[in-house]
Amino acid sequence: MSEKTQLIPGNTLITKTPEEGRALAVKMARLIIKITQPDAKARERMRPTYANDAAMLIAIGQTVATEFATIAQANNYWK
Repeated sequence: MSEKTQLIPGNTLITKTPEEGRALAVKMARLIIKITQPDAKARERMRPTYANDAAMLIAIGQTVATEFATIAQANNYWK
């Protein structure tokens, strides 16, 4: 893992709104992929494969949903 990569941008899960929380979840999911496959050229080569595979797209959505659930709970569901 790169020492420069911050897995939780801003080092906080607290956001002002659910929309900001969702954006943070997407960013965190993208960081997971970047750390798992740090070679940008390899990620670019693989993009057409997962872009056309429904199961892989669903898996990406599930990853974002899991991140969002964690963020929502940290924000007391914005109550």
